Formats: sequence, structure tokens, C-alpha cells
Amino acid sequence: MSVRSMTGYASTSTETAAGLLTIELKSVNSRYLDLQFRINDELRAFEPLLREAIMQHVSRGKIECRLFLAKEKKASLSLALNSTLLQELSQLQGEVRRRFPDARPLTVSDLLRWPGVIEEADIETETLQKQVLGAMSATIGSFASARDREGQALTATLLEKVEAMEAIVQKITPLIPQVLAQFQQKSAERMQEALGLALTGTGVSVPENDLYDRIRQEVILYGAKIDVSEELSRMAIHLEETRNILKKGGPVGKRLDFMLQELNREANTLGSKATVREVSNASIDLKLLIEQIREQVQNLE
Repeated sequence: MSVRSMTGYASTSTETAAGLLTIELKSVNSRYLDLQFRINDELRAFEPLLREAIMQHVSRGKIECRLFLAKEKKASLSLALNSTLLQELSQLQGEVRRRFPDARPLTVSDLLRWPGVIEEADIETETLQKQVLGAMSATIGSFASARDREGQALTATLLEKVEAMEAIVQKITPLIPQVLAQFQQKSAERMQEALGLALTGTGVSVPENDLYDRIRQEVILYGAKIDVSEELSRMAIHLEETRNILKKGGPVGKRLDFMLQELNREANTLGSKATVREVSNASIDLKLLIEQIREQVQNLE
């Protein structure tokens, strides 16, 4: 199953027993599924069935469904007599002629011109329902295809962003041991120099081995605080999982939202621990890419 966008549009027109039926489906982003119908009164009874048909194929998005029924006037339009009205007219005519024997009876021409005697033949509800649902099925198919195509394009874009983030992680990961070693060496030298200056002229004697051990412990403890190896490792794992989610497809929006939260947490920690420009820049670049991905994920179902 491919990744599907929440935005899409489709429109179809179909001849039905009641006239030309036009169906439009369009959707935009929404956290949940929100269906809105604009429908002719003649088709209002079919709304629950149409709603169910859409819900079988869509799980998220604000969707507007419009149904227009244009009745066509044709010379060959099927007509029928209103039997009930004719029966009533016959009874009324009989009563009138009993009271007024000389009254002229109604002619065929009089009856055909009587309002409501001639009417369009009723369309079977079952037939119309099948035609409407068939038209809706075709529209949903086009609508789903449009969302699939956009989803595929978004997936390709997101995978490019993931690849760019992976490249940043792979670039700075080998630098961390070297950065830590350089930091520890410089820190040890500075601490030793500072401690030596502080003890000069005080008459205090500190064993050399104890001094070195103390400096080494402090440097190691501080070095552990700025070590970003674990953050980079977790970020690599999160990026791999993000890639797997996109390749697996289906409704991925909420899962990707969670992964972006985890990636952003690691990028922020990376920035707070950065002691060299390379790591600091990497943190900024990663957060920028995460935000770009987040904007695109809002469009995914």
C-alpha cells in the first residue's frame, strides 16, 4: 500500500434515470476524517450510503462531497397520468352533474390540461440508488488515484530529506572520538596550568600523581557530558525507522509525527552539547530538515 496524500480532487458526470449526475470530491488536511455534503434534495436519502462508501477508502482529511442532479427536458420524456387525481375528478364531476344535470361533462382535452393530471413517470428508487452509488464508486476511484499520485511524490521528497539527514549523521559521527580526544587534551593542559598558577607561592604541595588523577577525572566527567555519540546513534536508528515507515506505506501521518518528535529531541541535544562548529552546524542543518519534513507530513493521511 502506497503513502496517500490528504489533498486531492476528482469529478465525474454520469447519465442517470433522473438526469445528468455530477459528483465532485475534494479534500484538504485535517487531523481527523471530516465529511461535508452538498447534495440535491432528490438525492438526500442516499447520503448515509455515500458517506459509508467514502469512509471505506479514506481515513483522514476534510472532504467536501458535492452532488448535482441536472434534469434534462427531452421531447421523449416519459409521462404518466395521475390516476389518483383522475379518480377524484371523476367523483367530483359525478357529484356536480347530480346537482346540475345540464352541466357539460369534462372532455379529454379538459382533463389533460388539468394541473397535475400529467406528470413525469416516477423513477424507481432502487434503480437510481444503484446508478448514484456506481457513479460515486467511480469518483472515489479517481479521487484515491489522485491522492496516491501526490502521496508518491511526497514520499520521494521525504526520502530525499531523510537521506540528507543520514549523510549529515554519517559525516560527523567519525569526528566525535577525535573531537573528544582533542578536547580532553586541551582541557587537561588548561586545568593543569591553571592549578599550577593557583598553587604558586602558597606553599601547598600536591603530589604529582594525585594532581594528574584529579585532572583526568574532571576531564573525563566533562567529556562524557559533551559526548554526542549516543545521540547520533539514536538518530541513525530513528532515520532508518522513518525510511521503513515510508516504504511500508499506508496511513503513515501519525507514526511519522512521532518519529519527528524523537528526531527533533536528538537534534536539540546534539546542539546543546556541541563544542565544535561542525557539530553545531550539523544540529542546525538537521533541525531545518526536520522542520521541512514536518511541513510535508501534515499532508499525509
